[in-house]
Amino acid sequence: MNKSKKIQLLLIICSFVSLVGCKKDGFLPFSDNRPTIPVNVDNQYDLFLAPTVSSSYATGTITIKLSIPANSGRTIKEITRVGTSTSSAAPSVVQKSTATGVFSNTPIPGSGNSVVFTTTYANYTTVTGAAVPLPTASSALLSRFFYFLVTLDDGSTIIPQCVKVYVLP
Repeated sequence: MNKSKKIQLLLIICSFVSLVGCKKDGFLPFSDNRPTIPVNVDNQYDLFLAPTVSSSYATGTITIKLSIPANSGRTIKEITRVGTSTSSAAPSVVQKSTATGVFSNTPIPGSGNSVVFTTTYANYTTVTGAAVPLPTASSALLSRFFYFLVTLDDGSTIIPQCVKVYVLP
């Protein structure tokens, strides 16, 4: 083996050892920040950047059903705060009661392992200032994501992934 081949082999081995020997800490700040107890969107219709629920333009009502696993050892006390944002990465809208984007500070009581948030298109427009799009022959998405601050029976809180609303005719 000639000298250049030996150097190339040595460089490949060193590169491999350095890559394999490193401790992986994730791709911060881009790693998922998943809560200890997962929160499911029970009426999820699809996935458009986030769990998405469907809503009928004809009824004018938005309903989002959240739940935690029955075997989690916890129950949902309430949705303490609801927020909205045009960003799918803005959970801070529900962390302070006076933050821009707070949709509601009125607690919504939970029932065991689930809780249901319901609002109207008229209320959505009043609070956010955003119009509800007229659905085309297929559909339309609301311009805001919904965020929830969920409080459990032990007082701990969870901010699950945001939820998007798909408007059907």
